[in-house]
Amino acid sequence: MHGVSLARPAPVELPQVRNEARVDGCSGAMQVAYPFLLRGSREQYTMAVLFKLYKENPNERIILQIVDILKQGGVIIYPTDTIYGLGCDITNQKAVERIARIKGVKLEKANFSFICHDLRHISDFTKNITNQTYKLMKRNLPGPFTFILPANSHVPKLFRSKKKTVGIRIPNNNICLEIVRALGNPLLTTSVKNLDAISEYTTDPELLKEEFDNLVDAVVDGGFGNNIPSTIVDCSSSNEIEIIRQGYGELEY
Repeated sequence: MHGVSLARPAPVELPQVRNEARVDGCSGAMQVAYPFLLRGSREQYTMAVLFKLYKENPNERIILQIVDILKQGGVIIYPTDTIYGLGCDITNQKAVERIARIKGVKLEKANFSFICHDLRHISDFTKNITNQTYKLMKRNLPGPFTFILPANSHVPKLFRSKKKTVGIRIPNNNICLEIVRALGNPLLTTSVKNLDAISEYTTDPELLKEEFDNLVDAVVDGGFGNNIPSTIVDCSSSNEIEIIRQGYGELEY
């Protein structure tokens, strides 16, 4: 577990929930009692809900159910255009702290990024950027990139590095973009790494549910994911643009 403490208090008595709560966008209406809403405490974990969505046309009703979980402090696993992400509403500090515990990192050293739904949304959280940086992002987004940008005061302190920068993504995946749009706030994004360390990343969302079932509130099944992370591009300096990590995305200048 790499030093992650997953000890939990004894669970409270809960109403019976199906062992595999699944909501499919094509199966019609289904009322789901979200497991995390039944907990007496955020630290008392039951199983996660598995939502099925299709990136070509995400079901709005299910998107709103996912947003409801996020607004109440829930943590979800969701698809991007690279690796499946672990996320929450960036304005909910307890949820952000919970993700740090799941990842086994100290919050002040986590360097979490977040997802915006478009370039206009990015401008809400960054200081003025150069024309070169704007053109570069416009050419490559949505896409498998994380851009490091100068943060403004709207970025929660938990996300600002010592250099006053923040990592921001706009993945080429309608599911996570529609979740962010409906939530109204950016979505924390950090790659979901396997807890057993046999392989670094799992691409099958149903296997992710099995592994993280008692740690998250929902898993969004958007089909098989990738196993290569995003390319990290540092645009925090006005003098140069630097690729910090070459990942799935090939940057077009």
